[in-house]
Amino acid sequence: MQDWLGIVQAARIGGWMVYPLSLLAIVALAIVLDRAWVFWRVASWRDMQMFVGDPVASQAREAQLLPLLLKLPPRHAARRLLEPLIGHAAKPDWWIEARAQALATDVQRDVSRGLWVLETIVTAAPLLGLLGTIVGMMQAFRLIGNHGLVNPAGVTGGVAQALVATAIGLVIALVALFAFNYFSRRIETLLEDLETLANVWLGEMRLARERTERAS
Repeated sequence: MQDWLGIVQAARIGGWMVYPLSLLAIVALAIVLDRAWVFWRVASWRDMQMFVGDPVASQAREAQLLPLLLKLPPRHAARRLLEPLIGHAAKPDWWIEARAQALATDVQRDVSRGLWVLETIVTAAPLLGLLGTIVGMMQAFRLIGNHGLVNPAGVTGGVAQALVATAIGLVIALVALFAFNYFSRRIETLLEDLETLANVWLGEMRLARERTERAS
């Protein structure tokens, strides 16, 4: 309880700059929770590995692959990539590759939505904290007149405001930075998995086409 009271007291000392910093913290938290839910729902490790890492699932023909895809949520990355391609095995390879690339780009756009705001917060939060530092130091120096220190309590309060604003800004930036790097890495891994999945499917379709041509 004392720790929470100390945090509240420190926020009060931080002055008006605490309000925009709090807004940045709320926005960053909302983006982190939203992206975490998106990755858990439509790009979970377990579901992707079912198609990428499992030889039986990854080498399945269209008739075997479609029921597996239909078990996934409609917005799942693997389903969004392969479901539109199923039934078009007779199309030229360049058409399938272009279509897969467009679908993967669409998935990337959806899962990375809002991350630019998180990246902006990484830069904006320390700058706002620095602005709070400057404001607090200006308030402290203003109380020092030509005849020396006239209000010691006011000067220490201004210095405390400067330090609190800087600390809050750095904490927000650090949390946002770790979250941004984590989600960026998840997106890179997801795109690699989608590329592997598309290549395996395309390779299976080429093999089936060659076998059909040889049989005929």
